Amino acid sequence: MAWMLIAVAVIFGGVFAVKAVMGAMTNQFFDNMPQPPVEVSTFEARSEHWSGSAEAVGTLVADNGTDVTTEAGGVVQQIAFESGQKVRKGELLVQLNTANEQAQLKALDTAANLAVTQRDRWRELGEQKLVSRSEVDERIADAATTQAQAEAQRALIAQKTIRAPFDGVLGIRKANLGQYLNPGDPIVGLQALDPIHVDFTLPEQRMNQVAIGTPVRLEVDALPGQPFQAQVTAIEPSVDANTRNFKVRATLANKEGVLRPGTFGRVGFDLGQSSDVVVVPQTAISFNPYGNSVYVVVEAPKPAADARPVEGMPQATHVVKQRFVTTGPARGDLVGITDGLKPGDVVVTSGLLRLRNDAGVTINNQVQPAAQDKPEPENR
Repeated sequence: MAWMLIAVAVIFGGVFAVKAVMGAMTNQFFDNMPQPPVEVSTFEARSEHWSGSAEAVGTLVADNGTDVTTEAGGVVQQIAFESGQKVRKGELLVQLNTANEQAQLKALDTAANLAVTQRDRWRELGEQKLVSRSEVDERIADAATTQAQAEAQRALIAQKTIRAPFDGVLGIRKANLGQYLNPGDPIVGLQALDPIHVDFTLPEQRMNQVAIGTPVRLEVDALPGQPFQAQVTAIEPSVDANTRNFKVRATLANKEGVLRPGTFGRVGFDLGQSSDVVVVPQTAISFNPYGNSVYVVVEAPKPAADARPVEGMPQATHVVKQRFVTTGPARGDLVGITDGLKPGDVVVTSGLLRLRNDAGVTINNQVQPAAQDKPEPENR
C-alpha cells in the first residue's frame, strides 16, 4: 500500500510539474513574442494661416408677417382677394355686412347735426344774455356727445372693412362668403417677403466677434448651390441663461420672393481674425472622454546585438508615442491643434485602433487629406 501511494504521488506530481512548466513556458513565449509592425499612414503636422470663421443654423423670418383678422364680428359680405395674391398696404380684403351699422350711423349723424344746430343757436342766445351760461354749456356738451357717438359708429364700420396692413403676399384664404367671423378669427395669412431676415444663435464666446454690418453667407436646402449675401442688422443684447447663446439677425433683399419665412438656413461668416495654427487630419485624433490624443511617429530604437529577427516577419521602421493634444477649429479634412504638437511632428492618420504606446509601425502614405472647405471625394 505504501509503495502504491508513493507511485501515485510520483505520477501525479510529475503530471502537475510538467503542466506547470509548460504553462510557464507558454506565458514566457507570449510575453516575449515579437509583435508584427502595424502598417499605418502618417502626416507631418504643418503650420497654416487660417482666417477665423463661424457657422450656425438659422431660420428665415419675414419682415412683417401675420394672420389678417377682424376686430369686430360679422357676416362676410365680400371677398376682394385671391389666395397667393400680392397686395399693397390699404387694399380691401374682406367686407363684413354693415347694413345695420350704416342705418344707425344715419340716425346718429342726424342727431349730431341737430345738436350742432342747437348748440350754435344757444351760443347766439348766450351772447345776447337771453339764456344762462350753464344752458349754453349743456347744449355744447350734447353736441359733442352725439358727434362722438357718430364717430364711434364710423369706427365700428371701419373695423368691418378689413384692409391689408402692409405690402406683402397673401396665403390661402380661411374665410368664405356668408361665414360669420368672430373677433380674432383668422382670414388669411400675409407675409412681407422683401426684405427678409435670418435669425440664428451663437455661443456667448462669440459675443465680441460679431457686430452690426458683418457680412453673412446664407445657404438654404430649397436652393442648393445658390448662396445669398446678407448683413447683420441686430444683435440680442442679452444671453439666454439656459443655452448660453445669444440671438443674431441678418437681413437680405428678396425681390424675387424665392426665400420664404420658416425655411431652414445655414449661415457662415468670417470673424475678421486670422492666425497661424498647427494642423493635422481629423483621422489622426483619438477623441476620448478623458482627453484627445495623437500617436507621434519616432525612429525605432536599434535592436540588441544578440536579437535575432523572426523569419518572414517585417521589421518595424518606427515606433509611436501617444501624446495628448488640445484641438481647435476644423476645416475640411484638417483640424487645428492649439497645444501638444509643433510643426514637423509626424502623426499617425490610420490604424489607430491597433496601436499602443511604443508599438512598432511601418509607413504607407498613398492617400493624403487636403484642407478643403467642401471636400468632394472621388468615387472608386
